[in-house]
Order: sequence, then structure tokens, then C-alpha cells
Amino acid sequence: MTKISFGAHPYLLGFEQLERLVERTAKSGDGYPPFNIEAVADNAYRITLAVAGFRDEDLAITVEDRQLVIRGRQGEDEPARVFLHRGIAARAFQRSFVLADGVEVAGAHMEHGLLHVDLQRIVPETVVQTIPIRSGRMDAPVPPVKRIESK
Repeated sequence: MTKISFGAHPYLLGFEQLERLVERTAKSGDGYPPFNIEAVADNAYRITLAVAGFRDEDLAITVEDRQLVIRGRQGEDEPARVFLHRGIAARAFQRSFVLADGVEVAGAHMEHGLLHVDLQRIVPETVVQTIPIRSGRMDAPVPPVKRIESK
């Protein structure tokens, strides 16, 4: 049996990057820190990461190539301590989430050791295009596409 990829399906034109995005997100093997993703409204989402022990200045949130990247690194500014047991993780992490087109980061805040990152989907206006059909030579100049915006 032949496996058909997303980008090779004849009805999915221009979705070549979809398969790469799926592969990129599938490679996130580490489970630290744990996180939740919830829909808080029709076009709003929230990612919540459990980052106990991290301060605001220990965290960085960036969007790189439609990918939300959350990094954490705790500073070594504490005096040397002797632990009899250390069960609270103090390691660096990086979590990545691929954002769909139109999804933007609305903000982020910390509360009780949880980092909340709010996302908002911007719904684009519907545009209808009329494509002229030409007859004659193929090397003649192409007239511009007429756009009709619906309300």
C-alpha cells in the first residue's frame, strides 16, 4: 500500500508545508514542562504551562516563522545550597507550538506558578475573485484579476 502525503494529494494545492509542520510538531519528545491548551472562546485559545520556580525574567516568548516558542532558563544567582532531596526541576526548557495563519499572540501573564499565553484567531474577510477567460494567443498580457469583497 502506498502512503499518500498531504502535499501530494491532488486537491490540496499549495499545502506542501503542511506535512513539514506535522513532522516538526511530532518531534517534541520531552514532556517538561507540562501544559494545557484550551479554547476560551470561538476564536480564542490559551496555552498554560506549569513553570513553578521560574520568574518572569527567566522566561522568553517569541514567534519565529509561525512557531510560538517558549523558553525557560533559571538563573544561578542563588547562593550554593545543599539539597538532601531535589524533586523540583530547575532545568532549562523549550516548548514550541505551530500557529495557523491568522493566529496571533494576544498576551501572556504569570499566576500561581502557571504561565498563560493567550492566542487570538483573526478571521479574514471573505473575498470573491472573478477570473477572466481569455481566448487567443497564450503569450498575450494577462488582464488584472477583478476582486469583489463580500460583506
